[in-house]
Amino acid sequence: MRGLVFNIQRFSIHDGPGIRTTVFFKGCPLHCFWCHNPEGLQARAEVQFSPERCLGCRACAAVCAHGGHEFRDGLHLVHRENCQQCGRCADACCSDALELIGRSMTIDEIVAEVLRDRVFYDDSGGGVTLSGGEPLSQPEFALELLRRCRQEDIGTAVETCGHCRWEELAAILPLTDLVMMDLKHMDADQHRVAVGVSNRLILSNARRLMETDKCVTFRVPVIPTVNDTPEALGAIAAFVHELAVVRQTAAAGGPPPDLELLGFHRLASAKYRNLGMDDRAAALSPPSQDKIAELARLAASHGIAVRCR
Repeated sequence: MRGLVFNIQRFSIHDGPGIRTTVFFKGCPLHCFWCHNPEGLQARAEVQFSPERCLGCRACAAVCAHGGHEFRDGLHLVHRENCQQCGRCADACCSDALELIGRSMTIDEIVAEVLRDRVFYDDSGGGVTLSGGEPLSQPEFALELLRRCRQEDIGTAVETCGHCRWEELAAILPLTDLVMMDLKHMDADQHRVAVGVSNRLILSNARRLMETDKCVTFRVPVIPTVNDTPEALGAIAAFVHELAVVRQTAAAGGPPPDLELLGFHRLASAKYRNLGMDDRAAALSPPSQDKIAELARLAASHGIAVRCR
């Protein structure tokens, strides 16, 4: 079994408890216009071009049989419409100006990388987090990877947008210690405008999670023009409080869900440029720490535990 992965990030401290290794799956059913990992959106390999690293050696053009690279008037032009995602140009590039984003990997290959940091998991209470993109865009691969991590006695967590069939989410729960699910907006129409899909399936899965005993953290990317108002954030907090009440009365039990606010940042701007993508969030300014703190206090007033970073 093979899966498409675009990064394995070691020593991660923001993707669950303790020190973790985060495995980023390629492909996502949402297309959030501010996405901080745009290289994870497409369910295929892509060539990333960093023009400031290019030496103009033309090795890439020499090995590309499809006209993906052209040098004209001192410029290196990348014709992405011709790219076959073979990666030969990246292999030929001696300056790392070209990089193939997205590797087809086996479970054994990923687990071998994960096991290199076992001592950190044991000392910190950490483990492995599946992220993306969207892990459940490759449900069978995600399930098998979690199973193997369990066999190695490694803690597991999954970051998900929640836009998946309930059966796919339910299948991973016995192998998952923590589920981190995004909530972007409670209004279905505004949600569709921001990310391309309705929130109906996401909210349904969130409610069904409360009928299980799994630890759940709901995460809100705080995005200017989308959900950074007291009204939008308050509606999300009220929903999480509603879910906490459901969890209290559910037969399966489990701790109440908490909420984490994640401020928008501009660190992904170079990724959009290097992938030849339109950065539709380029005009947005990150919310101030005071703004995030204010929204966190508002959310906490609904009787739920709130964190922010």
